[in-house]
Amino acid sequence: MPIEILQGLAIPFLGTTLGAACVFLLRGELDHRIQKAFTGFAAGIMVAASVWSLLIPSMEESSALGAYASLPAVAGFWAGTLFLLLLDHIIPHLHLNSEEAEGPKSALSKNLKLVLAVTLHNIPEGMAVGVVLAGWLTGGADLSLGAALALSLGIAIQNFPEGAIISLPLAANGEGRAHAFVLGTLSGIVEPIGGALTIVAASVVVPVLPYLLAFAAGAMLYVVVEELIPEMSAGHHSNIGVVAFSVGFTLMMALDTILG
Repeated sequence: MPIEILQGLAIPFLGTTLGAACVFLLRGELDHRIQKAFTGFAAGIMVAASVWSLLIPSMEESSALGAYASLPAVAGFWAGTLFLLLLDHIIPHLHLNSEEAEGPKSALSKNLKLVLAVTLHNIPEGMAVGVVLAGWLTGGADLSLGAALALSLGIAIQNFPEGAIISLPLAANGEGRAHAFVLGTLSGIVEPIGGALTIVAASVVVPVLPYLLAFAAGAMLYVVVEELIPEMSAGHHSNIGVVAFSVGFTLMMALDTILG
C-alpha cells in the first residue's frame, strides 16, 4: 500500500488521539459553550466535505450520463443515509448531554454508550477519506492526492475537539484518565479501518466509485442533521454553534480548493 494511503488514513486518527489526550491536561467537562462551538465546527467541516470532496466528484465521475449524471449520486446518497439510519437503530448509544439512550435496550454502561455514539459518528468520516483516496489511487473522478489529503486534514482538525469532547466527560463520569484516553482514542479507530475497507472495495470495483462517494456524503450528512445540528442549537448560545459551523465550512472549502 502506498505511503500516501497510509498517511491519509492515519491523519484523522491522529487528530482523535491528540484530542483524547486533552484528558491529561484539563479537568472536568468542557464548558457547554465550547462544546457548542466544537460541535458546530465539526458540522461545518462535514457539510463542506460532503459537497466539495464527495458529491461534486461523484457527479463529475458520472458525466458520461449527461443530464442524468446526478443519478448515481442520488442513489449513493440515499444508500448512505439509510445505512446510518439502520446503524442508529441497531446499535445502543448515548449522545452527549442526553439522558436517554438510543437504539435497542442494553445493559452497557453510560460511558460505553457515549463511546459508541462517537464511533457511529466516525464511520462515515473514515469511509469518506477512504473513498477519496481510492479515487486518487484508481485515477477516478479526477481526484488528486492533494484533494485526498485536504479531506484527511479537515477531518483530523474536527476530530481533535471531538476526541476531547468524548474523553473529558468519560473522566468526569468516573473513568480513570488513562482509561478515558484509551476509550476516546478507540472511538476513532473505525476511521482508518473503514477507510481501508472502502479503498479495497473501490479498487476492486471501480465503477462503483461515484456511488461510494455519494454514500459517504449521505452518511456524513445524516450524522450532521440527526446529531450535530441539534446539539449545537439546543438551549442558549446557539449563535456560537452557528458561527463555528461557518468557520468549519469555509475552512474545509478552502482546504479542498487550495490543496485539491
